[in-house]
Amino acid sequence: MKYKVTLNNRTYEVEVEAGEAMLVDEYEAFAPAPAAAPAAAAPVAAAPVAAAPAPAAPAASLAAGEVVKSPMPGNILKINVSQGQAVKEGDVLIVLEAMKMENEITAPKAGSIAQIAVSKGQVVETGSPLVVIA
Repeated sequence: MKYKVTLNNRTYEVEVEAGEAMLVDEYEAFAPAPAAAPAAAAPVAAAPVAAAPAPAAPAASLAAGEVVKSPMPGNILKINVSQGQAVKEGDVLIVLEAMKMENEITAPKAGSIAQIAVSKGQVVETGSPLVVIA
């Protein structure tokens, strides 16, 4: 028996035989095309397209130095450094939980902590600034 399941705008075609399921195909789901308007209907004016907002400059609010960014989305479990603390290359700065695993974020160079941009328990995205090393 074949089934089509749509989840998070992705459609999965699954085949089930004798209690075992096998993924047959996966593709992005699209909304159906709108029905054609009747010929007598007045034309609809296109809505003006708003300009995309300018990207924020988060680096402007960060201290000068090398910004250590999050390599993946996750939760900040532990911050092992404090502002002004001297660190060596390879020292563990932050412990980031991602997909139920603890990931140690290490210092890419020696220096001192100029700024800590996150707090314990905060959720961060890929590329979010974590620490600035001067």
